[in-house]
Amino acid sequence: MIIGVYSSKGGVGKTTLAVNLAWASAVISKRSTLLWDLDAQGAASYIVGQEPLGAAVRKRIVGNDDLTSLISQTAFERLDVLGADRSLRHLDRDFHELGKPRRLAKVAEALGATYDRVIIDCPPGLTDTSDQLLRASDLIVVPVIPAPLSRRALDAIIEYMGRKEQTKVVLAPVFSMVDRRRLAHRRELEEHPAWPVIPMASAYERVSQECAPVGALLPSSSAAVQAVADLWRRLENALGGAK
Repeated sequence: MIIGVYSSKGGVGKTTLAVNLAWASAVISKRSTLLWDLDAQGAASYIVGQEPLGAAVRKRIVGNDDLTSLISQTAFERLDVLGADRSLRHLDRDFHELGKPRRLAKVAEALGATYDRVIIDCPPGLTDTSDQLLRASDLIVVPVIPAPLSRRALDAIIEYMGRKEQTKVVLAPVFSMVDRRRLAHRRELEEHPAWPVIPMASAYERVSQECAPVGALLPSSSAAVQAVADLWRRLENALGGAK
């Protein structure tokens, strides 16, 4: 099953969330998991200890070539990573010129034959790459800061999906970087009480500082780890517990 972590807006905690969900899949659910970094910045790759790959990824994706030789093990059991490189900055142009809207889906399906879960850290924006992602994923996690601009970004994704034919992906909004001391945040949570919540916490900042998922930094009983675990269980339920 393919899970994309995506927002049309940057700065919403997307990469941190992708890394933590991949960890939860591998450690909590004990599933063979691939963290696929599609963001040219390579932040997810960096967090799990993957050095830049050079310029091989983009060409192989566009050519529908085998990517398995580019996959590396991480320090975490059952969690591998397909790292990013700067050539991915041009992937959107390639997809536009290629004219094959399911190219990413075919590549993802090939990777999914080896793993129980593939978690994709997606680049932000509403582009040809995001269109490919919507066709490739079974579920899209959208981190949303409880603020107008972030909510507007979610609305743009929903509207964008509504204009795309043959797009049946499940959309899963998640409140991110929540500060319950702020009135605006509390109001957003009251408006959407069913959405999962990832709180604002220094623990999540440590993920990028110490290059490890929050579950590897803190006890399982900590609030930060529990929030990730709860979100992951809800996503697994949304996928129907599929193998």
